Amino acid sequence: MTRNHIEVWHDRALPSGPERIRFWTVLRGSLLPVLIWSVVACFTYFVYDPVVTVVLGGLFGLSFVVGFGLRRRARHSVRCSAYGALGGVLDKSMVGF
Repeated sequence: MTRNHIEVWHDRALPSGPERIRFWTVLRGSLLPVLIWSVVACFTYFVYDPVVTVVLGGLFGLSFVVGFGLRRRARHSVRCSAYGALGGVLDKSMVGF
């Protein structure tokens, strides 16, 4: 922990317990990756073939399922696992860009 984290904790700027995060908050924080992948999907659909877009969507779905399963195995709630898997897939998919 850094000194800033400790000062924020002592000033009570952080919530006292866990806060519920809505799905819109997860998507709002991931608008750029969603926009980029939508453009990539449209590009592959029109330039190459719809099969390429289906394969791309399948890889995205497989990554989501693996992330969801790993989070459930770590005993996270279903909501936390779904939000974390979606955010994780979008976050890790932008590493190459």
